[in-house]
Amino acid sequence: MSDQFYLWLSSNWVEITGSILGILYVFFSIKQNIATWLLGLLTSLLYCYVFFVSKFYADMGLQVYYVWVSIYGWVLWAKGKQTQNGKQNLPVSCIDKSQLYKLTLISVALWLIIYFILKHFTDSPVPFGDSFTTALSIVATYMLARKIIEHWLIWIVVDFVSLLLYIWKGLYPTSIMFIIYTAAAIWGYFEWKKGLTCNEQ
Repeated sequence: MSDQFYLWLSSNWVEITGSILGILYVFFSIKQNIATWLLGLLTSLLYCYVFFVSKFYADMGLQVYYVWVSIYGWVLWAKGKQTQNGKQNLPVSCIDKSQLYKLTLISVALWLIIYFILKHFTDSPVPFGDSFTTALSIVATYMLARKIIEHWLIWIVVDFVSLLLYIWKGLYPTSIMFIIYTAAAIWGYFEWKKGLTCNEQ
């Protein structure tokens, strides 16, 4: 291997490590393994740095949120669901109309607020796209913690848009990760669909 490649590795090891952990995070979430949240926590800590350096400020702030929601998800999945026969794993569920309305309003409100902050108080080169993916990611990760299956559909959109943004910014290890993320979100939806405990609407 050339010296240039080793130099690139040494300069991008944080992003590369975060990408590898991020891919493992998605795999474990598809399998509904509680280790999802430990991997998510470590990935988020690494990407706080990556996004700060790249001026993706909303994404950097999102990683802080991911640290919190990783703890929240860990507690929920560990606690499971109490039944008459004892404790069971938290079941996969479908979103209901009330949740749909509330989460849609929250998504739009977050998008507008984050866009305003990025547009007027930062030097973000992509405030519209960055705020869009950040707002939906906040909601989708909350839905993951609650095991609401439709979070995978949101991730398909978020991951594809994010992929385009990261290619444009030259974050190639992250771009590879988001190609895998997009495919994994499709896989995850159909994998979780096997465990549905609600009626399709």
